[in-house]
Amino acid sequence: MFELTGKRALVTGAGSGIGEATAVALASRGAVVVIADRDEINGTRVARSIAEAGGTATFVALDVTDETSCASAIARATTEGPIDILVNNAGIGHVGTIVTTAGSDLDRMYAVNVRGVFNVTKACLGGMIERRRGSIVNLASIGGIVGIRDRLAYCTTKFAVVGLTKSMALDHATDGIRVNCVCPGRVETPFVAARLKEYADPEAAYREMASTQAVGRMARPEEIAAAIVYLASDESAFITGSALIIDGGWSAGK
Repeated sequence: MFELTGKRALVTGAGSGIGEATAVALASRGAVVVIADRDEINGTRVARSIAEAGGTATFVALDVTDETSCASAIARATTEGPIDILVNNAGIGHVGTIVTTAGSDLDRMYAVNVRGVFNVTKACLGGMIERRRGSIVNLASIGGIVGIRDRLAYCTTKFAVVGLTKSMALDHATDGIRVNCVCPGRVETPFVAARLKEYADPEAAYREMASTQAVGRMARPEEIAAAIVYLASDESAFITGSALIIDGGWSAGK
């Protein structure tokens, strides 16, 4: 099940959190993984840890907001073989309402969360169309399915990622390319852990964040990665255009 030997995967934002867990999970199933990130230190660390565990991984520097950087990174990533699996994981967050969100904040969120998916996919898609196969998995959010208070810019961009996913899935279904997205609730990533330390009472803040999910806890990065592996694999061959909700029951009552 979920065998990926012989396939080559590129994961953006793979230097930490969900991206790192996804890269590790894909490699454990036999995929050759390209770690794409702006953070060379952590990106290289992840690639090295995969290799030490018996997998195969390389690092390429990538700024998803820059079309030239994307084209260059994909060219380097495909020198030893084409990309079969693309995971558009790179993304950023923002707290604010329309009153407290500056236009520049929204532009920055759009540049990474939406244009980043657009840029990297466009750089990879030609090769997939030529070979008539490929699986693309985008990282959206439960904030792309339901509104979240005080997350205006974030939700705006994640709703856009869901829209991009569905549009690309329809446009390229007959090209042999599947496009899906996952919509996680809150996940215990290093980013979230760092934000919790900024609160006066980190434990109370954790409990508040965890309580959003019906199961009473946040997800682990590995749990999101497992769903991505499924969508990347041939076992999900009849799934395209889907937004898979992985939110511990957050949206069940909405």
